[in-house]
Amino acid sequence: MLKKLLLVFFTFANASLILLVLCLGTQNLNSRKSLNLGFSSTSSYPTGFIVGMSITLGFISGGCTAAVLTSNQRESDN
Repeated sequence: MLKKLLLVFFTFANASLILLVLCLGTQNLNSRKSLNLGFSSTSSYPTGFIVGMSITLGFISGGCTAAVLTSNQRESDN
């Protein structure tokens, strides 16, 4: 259980650092796009920010999936 909690904690900690660097790096970009979601559209964001957010969300979902799929059983030395 501790292994799963550590994996989720480090996943969110690393994703937060990636998001911080992403936000700092995309402040002065001029080319802004908005996403059409079908029922509405988002605000205009830089293209790099949109791509970086999708990578960060994929990083979080992959880390949480790995934490869920990690087994709890310890292998005994028989």
